[in-house]
Amino acid sequence: APTMGFVSLYEELPVVTGRTISLRDITADVAAFVERSGCKEGVVTVLSKHSTVGITINEMEPRFVDDVRQFLLKLAPPQYPYLHNDLDYRAGPPEWPGGDEAWRSFRAGEPVNAHSHLIAMVMGTSESIPVHNGKLSIGKFQQVIVIDADGVLDGAGKKRTVALQVMGAA
Repeated sequence: APTMGFVSLYEELPVVTGRTISLRDITADVAAFVERSGCKEGVVTVLSKHSTVGITINEMEPRFVDDVRQFLLKLAPPQYPYLHNDLDYRAGPPEWPGGDEAWRSFRAGEPVNAHSHLIAMVMGTSESIPVHNGKLSIGKFQQVIVIDADGVLDGAGKKRTVALQVMGAA
């Protein structure tokens, strides 16, 4: 039997997201990354590097995307009185540069976004996808989706980072 070499490759993928809760299909990016790696049999991990951004595998059909937004807003309504949103009561880290006054100044610019953290926690922040014959082993109607639960309100979008790592046999 021929021997196969081990492959491990890591990259960070920038993803620009949209308003409020937005979903972005990154399947083509993940597939291209796996192809560049030369991995034939293994696994690729997709990880959000943000506490308000989830990763999932599902269908990116436009009406379903709207259903997802509505469902997530019902699951974690933004207007609920979450304790995380009481910014004046949040203590800063003891080693914060500039002390408490600097922390208060920083805090004033922070979004009121406990619901976004909860949505990402429920969605999960990573997916591991089998790689077989050099391709993602996902279903015909499945896509790899980034869900940003804390998008900007002005529609300008946020730059998010998704970590990709593939490991396996070349």
